[in-house]
Amino acid sequence: MSKRKLNRRQKWRIEKIQEEKALRALKKERNIGRQIQSGDLSCEQRGTIIAHFGKQIDVEALEGEDKGSIHRCHVRANIEALVTGDEVIWRAAPDSGGVIEALLPRRSLLQRPDNYGVLKPVASNIDHIIIVQAPVPEPYPTLLDRYLVAAETMDITPVILLNKTDLINEQNREYINTLFGRYSDLGYRVIHASAKQQDGLQELFEFTQDKTTVFVGQSGVGKSSLIQMLLPEEEIKVGALSEFNQKGTHTTTTAKLFHLPMGGNLIDSPGIREFGLWHVSEDELVYGFREFRPYLGQCKFRNCQHRDEPGCGLKSAFSNGDISTERMNSYRQLRDSLDDLEIRP
Repeated sequence: MSKRKLNRRQKWRIEKIQEEKALRALKKERNIGRQIQSGDLSCEQRGTIIAHFGKQIDVEALEGEDKGSIHRCHVRANIEALVTGDEVIWRAAPDSGGVIEALLPRRSLLQRPDNYGVLKPVASNIDHIIIVQAPVPEPYPTLLDRYLVAAETMDITPVILLNKTDLINEQNREYINTLFGRYSDLGYRVIHASAKQQDGLQELFEFTQDKTTVFVGQSGVGKSSLIQMLLPEEEIKVGALSEFNQKGTHTTTTAKLFHLPMGGNLIDSPGIREFGLWHVSEDELVYGFREFRPYLGQCKFRNCQHRDEPGCGLKSAFSNGDISTERMNSYRQLRDSLDDLEIRP
């Protein structure tokens, strides 16, 4: 497709907008500099980003007399894109605002592709991704494995939460027990719960203590209900997504950090809860299957693609029964449909 040419007026308009943006940024930076020089800003201190509001960011003070207070801050120039969960160095202003001076090192970063396939940071410093599943809609191994691969490749520990256990019956019990038992055998933690009957919630409450977690999973598995159980004072709407949203046409990615009553944090937004199509390469995909890793260095050829090459360590492990048929089939389906899943090298 040829690139659309702009007329003279359109070019002038774009240049005008860019010039105005540059002037506003320069004015804001000068104002920050004047506040620092005049002593209007406090000394540097640590804080946590808990929400975004346009170009301003809410920071919670982590130390000093104002510990726990919220300040709406501007950001100094030349600081990379900040996300909810980031720890920063900031200065408080007399008007309860402030200025973010620097970003502290992140221990983890959750990203998602935008409409152009470019990875964008969504939240940081997450300890666990809780992948919510339910008997209805019926869970599929390939879908669950996509979430697990995404978490594994971002070095964020995944936990599987089987919600709506009240919907387990004689028709689906064997399938559900076999499916989730397989992941327990692989070393994944599986929590069983029912938000409706409030069963198994104590284990979830205890697990989220003193950790920062996010919930992901397809629509209809009860993520919002579980979040309401964890945050009873917060107004988080429960209900099915509209058909418009289910198609992924428009999803907000703005995230907010909540403090859990029992301790710990939850970072939540529809943009986090509903997406599961992270971009990974073929190497990252195979690494995301944790039981495959011991055999990745046993292939005859260094650049083995684990397809039809002779002496493939994965194929040998599969033939010996060290890798289950279900997980190998899931890996092959994901590998063969990388383009359809928008998982590209």
